[in-house]
Amino acid sequence: MTDDATSTHREVVHATGHEHVTAEHASTFEVTTDDWLTPAGDCILAVDADRSPADFSDSFRDAVQDAAATVTMTLEVADLTATFEGRGHPDLALTDDRSMVGRTSTHVDDRTIMLDADGAAESVDREVVDALADGADVRVVLEVTQ
Repeated sequence: MTDDATSTHREVVHATGHEHVTAEHASTFEVTTDDWLTPAGDCILAVDADRSPADFSDSFRDAVQDAAATVTMTLEVADLTATFEGRGHPDLALTDDRSMVGRTSTHVDDRTIMLDADGAAESVDREVVDALADGADVRVVLEVTQ
């Protein structure tokens, strides 16, 4: 979708919740292609994702590498949503073939999809967390607005 002032790039990932989702991490949130989760994975919100950052389009990757870009991730779980907003950065490679991580910090690695996020796993509404812990289907919508 494009208009005169901004352009938006979008990726959609399908995943599921897991009984070990606790969403207690204070500085990150994660969605993984792994189909398992241990109780120690307190930042992981969904598993068994059908895509990873390595699968994203070149245009999405280019957009997220704009330091002025706004990156939004929305988890759609039944009729509930959880949304995080952060920013892009030139060092975001989006090459990991296993997981995507949003960070409240400025740390960058090949899993990082946004920096300076306005929340982490612990900020997700507990109703959403309960649905995830019950194994609900999740639609993850990533948008980059430039």
